[in-house]
Amino acid sequence: MATAVLVAATLSTFIWIGLILFRGQFWRADQVMEDIETASRYRPFDEWPDVLALIPARNEAETIAAIVEAHGQSDYPGSYSLIVVDDHSDDGTAERAAGIQSSREISIVSAPDLQSGWSGKLWAVKAGLATIDQMPRKPQYVLLTDADILHAPDTAKSLVLKAETGKLALVSLMAQLDCRGFWGKLLVPPFIFFFQKLYPFPKINDPTSSQAGAAGGCMLVYLEALNAIGGIEAIRHALIDDCALASALKGNPPKNSIWLGLSSSVRSLRDNRSLESIWTMVARTAFTQLFHSNILLILSIFGMVLTYLAGPLALVLAFPTQNPALALAGLAAWLLSAFAFWPTTRLYGLNPAWTLTLPLAATFYSMMTLTSAINHWRGRGGQWKGRHYTNLTTDDPASTG
Repeated sequence: MATAVLVAATLSTFIWIGLILFRGQFWRADQVMEDIETASRYRPFDEWPDVLALIPARNEAETIAAIVEAHGQSDYPGSYSLIVVDDHSDDGTAERAAGIQSSREISIVSAPDLQSGWSGKLWAVKAGLATIDQMPRKPQYVLLTDADILHAPDTAKSLVLKAETGKLALVSLMAQLDCRGFWGKLLVPPFIFFFQKLYPFPKINDPTSSQAGAAGGCMLVYLEALNAIGGIEAIRHALIDDCALASALKGNPPKNSIWLGLSSSVRSLRDNRSLESIWTMVARTAFTQLFHSNILLILSIFGMVLTYLAGPLALVLAFPTQNPALALAGLAAWLLSAFAFWPTTRLYGLNPAWTLTLPLAATFYSMMTLTSAINHWRGRGGQWKGRHYTNLTTDDPASTG
């Protein structure tokens, strides 16, 4: 067994060397929005383009008032309006949103009954976009955001500056997630790290790369580019809708580049202090990310064990076996993973010691992925907000509530 673990730890070491050197420098966590004053010097505007912020909301009474109020306080220099699409909420979401007073135009619309072949969120987005046809002046940009994402006053200004100076079809920001409590500290920074590893931000932001990705909590979309791909209907069945939209937009005219970055000014109000909260969030789409493939599930879990657990296991076995080669290989793999993880933990203001917990976090995420697969096998895949989706790619949604 010691020999097998030694081989695994050695392989893990080389895997981490490869990830650090050849995976688009994802681990640096350095793709951040420029300072607003610095960016303004690149492109002063005579007239700022119109922006419509669109929030699909289903049972979001706990956060919707604060979110709408923050949009109402935007310091965007041009026209900035907000539409909240109430997706059949039964907790007073629409009423709380309507109670916010602002100098900005705020509208509340109701989503029609969910149509076959659509995810609930995208169906609500479609209902919001449909109102544009009745507007006397159509916006150039649509800010797709969530009912638990809090925007700073200058967020819209920063997004538009980035889009206009870079001639981008999509500008997206990964919101800073809540990482309070033990479970938040253990699992939230790894979530951001794994996302960056899966979707390397520098590659996404490179117009010559085919890599695409986005963070659904904050996506500024050039409306003409969205219409050019057939509108939101083009991704109507996608549960991982943000990345699906990014893939559809990148490489297509009229603007063929996209950008994804990290942010501290856009924050999620979702409470991540409980294990259940994070588990539910990940299990909803983890198996979808693997294209519902059992083979990919097996390979994914095997890869997680080899990459993240082989090093610590080698160290544990090195002491009773008094095997220095085992200790060296295990230590190398574990420390390389901690080194790669450090910029992300620093982003969240955590003690460097938390970098050593990455293997434990990887274990939990492997179990969440397995839970996601089990839910799919039981016909309960993609469950969210009282709805569950069995196989949307064949236009066969199953929903309740």
